[in-house]
Amino acid sequence: MTARSDFTFFHEHRVRWAEVDAQAIVFNANYFVFVDYAVSEYFRAVDLMWDRTKALGFDFFTVNANCNFRSPAVLDDLIEIGFRCKRFGSSSVEYEYAVYRGDDLLADGSMTYVCADIKTRRPIPLPDAYTHAITAFEKTPVQLKTAA
Repeated sequence: MTARSDFTFFHEHRVRWAEVDAQAIVFNANYFVFVDYAVSEYFRAVDLMWDRTKALGFDFFTVNANCNFRSPAVLDDLIEIGFRCKRFGSSSVEYEYAVYRGDDLLADGSMTYVCADIKTRRPIPLPDAYTHAITAFEKTPVQLKTAA
């Protein structure tokens, strides 16, 4: 589990009616939607929005996503989604996220993406422009994948 202090980036979101179930508790799949909001804003903050990466000839595809549900968010909660880069592989990158209401951890998990050539959609090594931008932005050092 990642500490709140490990995150450089947070995105704030108010839970809306359309995101909850009949008990006014956030429907579980919506946590991935919340993370997706944070992903977009994270890449905007790092200056790596998709139009820029595509212009540089690469894109990313999600290959794994998981979520640990710790405590429910409810209608009208003001939540913050922390998002950070955890590890660089040769062609993949793993991100961690955590959803908080104040200091209460509501959910956490990870997302793994593979970098691919924009035309062939085949994996390629992570471009230096990408890893340098992420490394410069993050306050917690990004791990490098080690050979097994």
